[in-house]
Amino acid sequence: MADDRLRTDLIVNAQIRTAAAEGVPIVVIRKGDLAGGTILLKINRLDGHAHLLTQVRIGDELVWSPLTKTDPLPEKEADSAMRQQASYDPDLWLIEIEDKQGRHWFPGKRAGR
Repeated sequence: MADDRLRTDLIVNAQIRTAAAEGVPIVVIRKGDLAGGTILLKINRLDGHAHLLTQVRIGDELVWSPLTKTDPLPEKEADSAMRQQASYDPDLWLIEIEDKQGRHWFPGKRAGR
């Protein structure tokens, strides 16, 4: 069975442009595998706290789930958790979004919302 999901780099670039059109910066902290890398989002609320969301596939549906039990995290803890995840997965994309509203900007619903 062929995998017909979009390449990760195309998804990231599209979301950067979409958010930028509304004045929300998205920064690629680390590029992972261009075709199939998983994305870890740090949503910086600009108040000293951040949400860390990871991709979870439930069947054919993409869901964004908090990486840790504590959500949001103090920003320094979020940065540390991102570095730790990157040390486990060389294909991982690390993305930071600066959005006071806490929007994730990427396709898929957010778990628990």
